[in-house]
Amino acid sequence: MCYLTVCRVGAMISVQLAKDLRAAGLDWHPRPFDFFHIPDRDLDERRFVIADLSVDIQPLADGIAAITFNGAVEWSLDYILQQDVVWLPTESQIREALGDLTRSLERTGRGWTCTIALPDGAESHHAASASDAYGLAVLSLLSRGHEFSRDEGPTPRIGPG
Repeated sequence: MCYLTVCRVGAMISVQLAKDLRAAGLDWHPRPFDFFHIPDRDLDERRFVIADLSVDIQPLADGIAAITFNGAVEWSLDYILQQDVVWLPTESQIREALGDLTRSLERTGRGWTCTIALPDGAESHHAASASDAYGLAVLSLLSRGHEFSRDEGPTPRIGPG
């Protein structure tokens, strides 16, 4: 059984790009440590992760913190359907999905550029973050009919459609 834990992390794609990928056909089979967003519930600034335990940090006296392990978070939802959340792949999940198609990731004055190799030449995608640059490359591949499959292991891979 996995519990939902609220997280604040930065190395994942933006919510809007995640929604675009989902609309383009990105298939998600939830696994432990996958991040997701819950839209339309006044939780826009929150990211959640699927985890085996809920671990909280409780501030104690003198600036010391206790790390507590709980069966469930008090305010948590009883459940939420997969279709009602948006998967937020991390930069490493997106990068690994692109696999050998990735040619480079370069920092530019305005953000990052991810270049992928296609049979008809290279294609570059620009974004403010490295994770979004990778995500735009995946979005481009999905729009060309490539599939994003996670059946082979814990990391999804891009392949011909």
